[in-house]
Amino acid sequence: MNSPEARTVLSEYLRRYRSMSYKELQRLLKEQDCDKTLGPSGTSYQVEIEAVWDSKPGGNIRVMGHIDDGSLLRAIAPISEDFIMASDGSFIGE
Repeated sequence: MNSPEARTVLSEYLRRYRSMSYKELQRLLKEQDCDKTLGPSGTSYQVEIEAVWDSKPGGNIRVMGHIDDGSLLRAIAPISEDFIMASDGSFIGE
């Protein structure tokens, strides 16, 4: 897997989720989004986006993105990136 390419693809996906509201992101607490996409090199990637409460229900939401190319090693240890949104829509730690 081309790790720099995969990180770029994942960052593009998460950019879309960063533009969503706190309320919209709460949907990810119940169901994750999964998608297949092609990178610029033609490599096929699977992207999964999920969310969890960061510390307590009703508080900050941690949105996590994972990407792999379907190989056994990457399926076990995908490349991951995350961000945390507070209930007021601000980002934590940035």
